Amino acid sequence: MGRAALVTPVLIGGCIIILLSFAVRASFGVFQIPIAEEFGWARAEFSLAIAIQNLAWGIGQPLFAAFAERFGDRKAIILGGVAYAAGLVLTAFVTTPEAMQLLEVMVGFGIAGTGFGVILAVVGRAASDENRSMALGIATAAGSAGQVIGAPLAEWLMTFYSWQGVFIIFAGVILASLAILPIMRAPPRTASPGSELGMGAALMQAFRDPSFTLIFLGFFSCGYQLAFITAHFPAFVTEMCGPIMPGGTLEMLGITTTSALGAVAIAIIGLSNIFGTLTAAWAGKYYSKKLLLAGIYTARTVVASAFILNPITPETVLIFSVLMGALWLATVPLTSGLIAQIYGIRYMGTLYSIVFLSHQLGGFLGVWLGGRLYDIHGDYTLVWWVGIGVGAFSALVHLPISERPLNADTGGLRPA
Repeated sequence: MGRAALVTPVLIGGCIIILLSFAVRASFGVFQIPIAEEFGWARAEFSLAIAIQNLAWGIGQPLFAAFAERFGDRKAIILGGVAYAAGLVLTAFVTTPEAMQLLEVMVGFGIAGTGFGVILAVVGRAASDENRSMALGIATAAGSAGQVIGAPLAEWLMTFYSWQGVFIIFAGVILASLAILPIMRAPPRTASPGSELGMGAALMQAFRDPSFTLIFLGFFSCGYQLAFITAHFPAFVTEMCGPIMPGGTLEMLGITTTSALGAVAIAIIGLSNIFGTLTAAWAGKYYSKKLLLAGIYTARTVVASAFILNPITPETVLIFSVLMGALWLATVPLTSGLIAQIYGIRYMGTLYSIVFLSHQLGGFLGVWLGGRLYDIHGDYTLVWWVGIGVGAFSALVHLPISERPLNADTGGLRPA
């Protein structure tokens, strides 16, 4: 028999939906200063809205995954897309922080329905065992590609439209992405060989496994770091970065303000992560996933420490963006692949979504704490150090994980 194809219609469709969904999600940091200045909001008000969005995304992820298990992937994705678009449109008309915070629940649920929990499960099910790690990596990298275009696109659109108009444009983009759904025909869900577990039994089996708890705890810092940087880095660079030298390389590239540099930094993180994620996915096919994850979290700790301990200049912002970008979503194909490896692909979407809730709890804390501590101290230094600490914690908790598959026929015990 010939080798199964890596690039399939399911993978293409999944990449397009994730790319556009994440392009919009990654742009929210660009809106922080314009919205706060228009209404006179404290930094913590906008931060709480985005924190709530991250929390709703995390809570919604297992709900949408379970909905997809019961009613079908396409219905789950359509429901998510409609919620996402409606949330964006309604947010364009807010005038109070409380209204925005409430509507970000809808946006967060929309991201859940069009994000990793549902899409990666479809892609993973459609891929062969040989290609699964790389297919998950490609779909994850599509999210990074969205990040490349999202923040700069929002910054550019706001030179022509109000921030409200850009939100409405982005709502149309999300709805347009649903047109790709007809080509996403994944194989039906089947139980793993030798296992006929229902969803409840499969969940209980995972919950009793200490390795699942460690994976859950380890993903927390990933959410903290990514959400904090996505929401606050553009503002951090705008306010804290040294001046861009007149006539320098950045100015020649059209980057003349620290505001523009902040948006470009988010894009560079996304661009660098395309290569980082694909490299991690490739490595996960041949090497221990838990050790790769421990290495990624260790590298993040070192990179963030070096960045915050040195003067913030345009050059260090760019270096940090490249290095952190290479580590950005590299955890996703390894974490989702580890879950598939240990627990099988039948309920991979639901199990990954539960682990992803930890990611989003970290995201909630990172975004909210960023705004809260900024209002108290006038800078983000303490928030950075908290992120560095939880990153080191994640590196350690991955080491005891057992990567051997569970055996359902022996009550969830691993084979000797």
